[in-house]
Amino acid sequence: MNYIGKNVENAVIGVAVSDEPGKFDILRQPGVAATIWRRKLPSDFQEWMDTLPVEILPSARVIIREEIARDAVEVICQSAGLPNTMQRHYFVQDVVSLAKQFSELMGTRNLRLRFDVIDDNACRKFHIDAVTARLVCTYRGIGTQYGMSSDGEEPKRIFSTPTGSPIVLRGTEWPELPASGLLHRSPPVEGTGMTRLVLVIDALPDEDEPTKH
Repeated sequence: MNYIGKNVENAVIGVAVSDEPGKFDILRQPGVAATIWRRKLPSDFQEWMDTLPVEILPSARVIIREEIARDAVEVICQSAGLPNTMQRHYFVQDVVSLAKQFSELMGTRNLRLRFDVIDDNACRKFHIDAVTARLVCTYRGIGTQYGMSSDGEEPKRIFSTPTGSPIVLRGTEWPELPASGLLHRSPPVEGTGMTRLVLVIDALPDEDEPTKH
């Protein structure tokens, strides 16, 4: 486990990076504003994902119980027209696994899953999300960019999360102090010809009744 960052003016801006799965709970340590599971997805899967026609990349938003994540993701993939291949099965299983890990970290069964297909400069400003915590995994294209800032201004050094590596970030509603001072953004890709596929998972309180799937 590597740690990059420091405390500045009562704000924590550290990032914990691990090459091993199952380490998301490090986010609960006082000195950690985000954690990254640094991994490289199988080459055959990545090639498949990178060469899929843009028009069949899944784009959807659902609120579900963690235990029906597999059914939800299968329906999303089927509706998008993703071919029924071993790579699609791997994709579904990976999303389900991330949903389960994030659910366990946050102690809630209710999740919001979002698949974004991005080819512009959406969300290009550095910010902190107005959530408790958020998991982001970029399956295609450049990963989420982040940087350390003590004054809320654009970071002087910008880092990119590796493609396929999930990052979990504290949001403004994280209950413990110190607050996060780590800023992030969606990388600007407009005009590059790149299309990104991004999974975003948010936790919802268990008392919120999810929509039926």
